[in-house]
Amino acid sequence: MDFSIIFDNLPLLFKGLGLTLQLLAISLVIGFVLAIPLAIMAASKNAWIRIPVKVFVYIFRGTPLLIQMFIIYYGLAQFDWLRESVLWIVFKEAYWCAIIAFALNTAAYTTEIFRGAIEQTPKGEIEAAQACGMSRWDQYRHIILPSALRRSIPMYGNEVIFMLHATVLAGVITLVDLFGAAKIINSRYYAPFESFISAGIFYLALTFMIVFIFKLAEGHFLKHLKR
Repeated sequence: MDFSIIFDNLPLLFKGLGLTLQLLAISLVIGFVLAIPLAIMAASKNAWIRIPVKVFVYIFRGTPLLIQMFIIYYGLAQFDWLRESVLWIVFKEAYWCAIIAFALNTAAYTTEIFRGAIEQTPKGEIEAAQACGMSRWDQYRHIILPSALRRSIPMYGNEVIFMLHATVLAGVITLVDLFGAAKIINSRYYAPFESFISAGIFYLALTFMIVFIFKLAEGHFLKHLKR
C-alpha cells in the first residue's frame, strides 16, 4: 500500500468532494421545497389531488435512481422538440441532469416521509386549532406542518444520508464527483485499495457530520417529547 499516491492527488479528491457536496445540497433543497406541497396534496382526502402525487411517488420510489438518471440524461435527448427548445440548455448538461434526477428522487421519498408525519398529527391539535377558528391554511401553517416537520427529522436524516451515498451515480454520466475522482486515481496508478478506502473515509466523515447535525436538530426540536 502506498498512500503517498493519495496525498499527491488530494486536490483531485477535494475537487470531487466539492462537486459531491454541490449535487447533494442543491438536490436536497429542491427536493425539500417540492416535497412540502406534494405531501399536503398526498394527504388530501380529494382523490383528484391525491392520486397524481401517489403516481409520482410510486414511479420514483419504484424504479432505480440509475435508470431515472439514464432516462433524463440519455433518453430525453432523442426528442427533437426538446433539443430545439430553450430547455436543452439545461438537459444537455450532465450536471443539471444529475441534479434533476437526484431532486425528483429525493422529493418522492421526502414526500412520503412528510405525508406520514402529517397524517400522524394528533387530532387534539387539529381540533384545538379548529376551536380557535383557524382556517385550513392557518392550521397547516401554524400547527400541522411545524409539528410534522419536527417529527420527520430522524427519518429525513436517513434520507439525506441515502442521497449522499446516491451521488456516486453521478460518475456514470461523466461527472467527476468524489467517487469519480477515486476511480481516476485508480486508473492512473492501479491502486484500488488506496483510492477507494480514501473515498470511503471521506464519505464516512460526511455521514458522521450529517448524523451529528441531525442529532443536534432532534435534541433541539424534539426535546419536548423526551421529557
